[in-house]
Amino acid sequence: MSKCPTVRARAIDCKQGAVRAVRYNVDGNYCVTCGSDKTVKLWNPLKSSLLKTYSGTGNEVLDAASSSDNSQIAAGGADRACTVFDVETGKQLRRWRTHGAQVNAVAFNEESSVVFSGSMDCTMQAFDCRSRSEKPIQIFNESTDGILSIDVNGHEIVAGSADGNYRVYSIRDGNMTVDYMGDSVNSVSFTPDSNCLLAGVMGGIVRLIDKSSGKLLASYKGHQNTEYKLDCRVLQSIEHVASGSEDGFVYVYSLLDSHIVSKLEHPSKVIHSLTAHPKKERLMTAAGQMIYLWVAEDDAEVLGE
Repeated sequence: MSKCPTVRARAIDCKQGAVRAVRYNVDGNYCVTCGSDKTVKLWNPLKSSLLKTYSGTGNEVLDAASSSDNSQIAAGGADRACTVFDVETGKQLRRWRTHGAQVNAVAFNEESSVVFSGSMDCTMQAFDCRSRSEKPIQIFNESTDGILSIDVNGHEIVAGSADGNYRVYSIRDGNMTVDYMGDSVNSVSFTPDSNCLLAGVMGGIVRLIDKSSGKLLASYKGHQNTEYKLDCRVLQSIEHVASGSEDGFVYVYSLLDSHIVSKLEHPSKVIHSLTAHPKKERLMTAAGQMIYLWVAEDDAEVLGE
């Protein structure tokens, strides 16, 4: 049994207005933050050091994603565009302006050749990074309300929508599965073992669902969620589920028996964005203009001996 993150090891002031999202990169050595001041910043969270700032988006940035080879960062936001930056030089490599409303979520595919962006215009669009085309290679327009969250895993893409459904698209089979959750699906993601889906729903409930059968395996209640889009994630050990909340805490639940293992206290009321380390039992959270790194009490690398 691995210990869940309970110790606040780092607190970083991002100095980019309100932090709209925090995201780990593919190996967990770095993280990306999106700011309301139209910038994306790359950090080394262990050293609390800012590595680079990426600017040039037209409005506040709402989500970002790092490519699997760490060479590119995709960003989407209130300027309705999906932008790809070169990590090393900070230059804008690509910019697609085909959405009709703000972009809420972005994600790369596994090869980092395609960027997916989900928008308030009810569509998810796929763009080829390698071609010079200004148009998307595919538009997914099955949703009847804004797309709030996207996750990609191998040949499958899941999109959570404000219409109360999440939709899993299987590229290999060419089919789509819809699952109705009852209220706006704020956050949806594949679990680290790819067998289940975790869906955070407006009203303060997180559900764990079997991907192949659609069966409800567990639901997690205790956190508050009535007005904001909050993230939830399964931690790397697949023993804990973390969810943001609107009462000043991040709630960590036991995945198997759904009870609250830990409440991580934050100075701000709303903790809306969080990201789980892909290899270790660590968590990064964003609230206000700060990001926080949470680790287990036996994490010697971060806390020292």
